[in-house]
Amino acid sequence: MLKLFSYWRSSCSHRVRIGLNLKGLEYEYKAVNLVKGEQFSPEFLKINPIGYVPALVDGDFVVSDSFAILMYLEEKYPQPPLLPSDLKRKAINYQAANIVSSSIQPLQNLAVVKYIEEKAGADERDIWAKTHIGKGFAALEKLLKDYAGKYATGDEVFLVSFHCFIYVRSKPFYNTQSSFQKQGVETPIGGIEV
Repeated sequence: MLKLFSYWRSSCSHRVRIGLNLKGLEYEYKAVNLVKGEQFSPEFLKINPIGYVPALVDGDFVVSDSFAILMYLEEKYPQPPLLPSDLKRKAINYQAANIVSSSIQPLQNLAVVKYIEEKAGADERDIWAKTHIGKGFAALEKLLKDYAGKYATGDEVFLVSFHCFIYVRSKPFYNTQSSFQKQGVETPIGGIEV
């Protein structure tokens, strides 16, 4: 059985849980409490030497990083798909996932936020985070405006939908509110448990 090492508040772990549930895969949830520093335990560092969640264990194979995990699941369990078959929509999904992973998510990462605060102070941390998160949301809105349907890139749930969904459902970060968040989302993606 698959084992997912995860933290309940981790957006990266949340993406993987959504992907696993969309694919209908059973997995064992292994809680790693980031606030208590469990990611730095010798046991967890054997699983993921960088000490980040999520990490997926499939037999004797370990894959970490939410995008890598989702691509692994997509290849191993192709149905239902996490990516559209249309090449352009697939590329849009990759681009949007990268914007979330590189421009928005890192500034929600506890280790990154603490580091910025230690080096520059809380006020500078907030200014820096607000600026870059805002740029990320603005880029997503421009990228997805011509592709949206019921979900982010059409009428089916794909990778970018649950990359964005996590942030839409969240409280605005550092007083940065995108039109994604202003519209609000009342129901889970496609009725799946998230």
